[in-house]
Amino acid sequence: MGATGSEPELGHRELTTELEIEKLGRHRPKEFGNIWSEMGFCISVLGCMLMAEFFISGFHIILPPITQELDIPAGSQTWPSSIFSLVTGAFLLPFGRIGDMYGGYALFNAGMVWFLIWNLVAGFSQNYIMLIVCRALAGLGPAAYLPASIALLGKIYRPGPRKNRVFAMYGAFAPLGFFFGILFGGITGEYLTWRWYFYLGSIMLGIFCLAGVTTIPNDFHRTPPSGIQMDWLGVATIVPGLILLVYAITDSSQAPSGWASPRIIVTLILGVGFLAAAVYVEGYVAAMPLLPAELFRTKGMKALAVAQFGLYGTFGIFLLYSSFYLELVVGKSPLVTAVWFLPMIIGGLFIGTVGGLVLHRLHGTVLLCLSGVGTVVCVLLFALMPEDPNYWAWVMPSMIAATIGIDIAFTVSNVFITTNLPGHQQGLAGAFINSLLFLGVSFFLGFGEVAVSHTSHLSRQKNYQVAFWFAVGVSSVSCLILPFIKIGHAKSELTVEEREGLERPERTSLQ
Repeated sequence: MGATGSEPELGHRELTTELEIEKLGRHRPKEFGNIWSEMGFCISVLGCMLMAEFFISGFHIILPPITQELDIPAGSQTWPSSIFSLVTGAFLLPFGRIGDMYGGYALFNAGMVWFLIWNLVAGFSQNYIMLIVCRALAGLGPAAYLPASIALLGKIYRPGPRKNRVFAMYGAFAPLGFFFGILFGGITGEYLTWRWYFYLGSIMLGIFCLAGVTTIPNDFHRTPPSGIQMDWLGVATIVPGLILLVYAITDSSQAPSGWASPRIIVTLILGVGFLAAAVYVEGYVAAMPLLPAELFRTKGMKALAVAQFGLYGTFGIFLLYSSFYLELVVGKSPLVTAVWFLPMIIGGLFIGTVGGLVLHRLHGTVLLCLSGVGTVVCVLLFALMPEDPNYWAWVMPSMIAATIGIDIAFTVSNVFITTNLPGHQQGLAGAFINSLLFLGVSFFLGFGEVAVSHTSHLSRQKNYQVAFWFAVGVSSVSCLILPFIKIGHAKSELTVEEREGLERPERTSLQ
């Protein structure tokens, strides 16, 4: 009788707890005293993603006039563009660890200020060597602030609809930054000089820097939390390994003898050797590896990482070669090209606002499969596109498919990864997420460039479509993996620390 009477009481307590968790997932975090402080925080964190994409996409537009003015040799013309993403991708993991050691506030703001300084200096470049150095040093800025931004979002927002909305908007600001980059690149290249692209970008960076310093909660601590330390052996093997490997892939298309060129052979062997050493160091030597094994113990994490690596690489090929195709094959000006990208921007903002409201109601695996289909469709349409396409039949559907592909995948994976890691590893979460993005783009863009260079005898249209067909293949492989990744609804739930706190007494009582 007593046991029977206690069951409804227990059920009531469980129901109350569920309602409380649901409410917590919708409320404004305690770190913000009012809606204005939260808005300022979101502006600075979302703005950092916008500016990273701004200085990638727009640079492709202003590269031709830069090449002429600074007299960049033909074999070096890709380096001012590729060196930025390469440096960013290689240094994300070390900076992610620094964020876990000392907090996201200092790392985020330091990265933003550093990024501002070197982009401003780049505007004063007197020769192409100075420009390449500035672009390389500028790449350290996003390597610092991108993992810090996701760490701050992951720690401040608990699992639930509010976190879903913020992460959805975070993903939407990537194509928004891409659009503004093309737009400002077209305006400055056509009506001003390429230097104003860097000056105007630095002004926007200054606004986001001010918002970050004044509104981001200060979580700085001089002493790292217990047990967290830098993995210097990991840094010494992972960073040069990634740089050398991606350099070999990217530069093989420009080298005189391709893959047979001595510098490609040497850098490829060294890159693979460093990464092989990194696997040994991370698995058997490091006390606290940059990529700990427990990161991949979460069910579905390995498959998600492989699939996202391919989807992000496909998106990188799409962004670069779609703008080239529209300008050089279809014959549109940079400004018209920017306007033709508008559906992707509007779609991204729509998914960021409406998608964030319903993300907790939809199954994560279904959303990932939808994003995979969108990614395949966006490059397939360009692979089949005629030389003089109808905008409404070819370009617009491709842009809509692209935003479905990247924005949904980015949001679902961000929420999944940050929710399944504890607070002291949110820097690792941010570094891991952005490493997949930047290294995926650099890696597959390198192979895309190899494919394009080896088919340069074709017409320009067919030549670029080789890259799109390559992207169709890569994204199709990712699509085959996605159905096997089991991700549920992104609903309000306990944090990792809260779940561990509840499990600990249960384990004690069983003993």
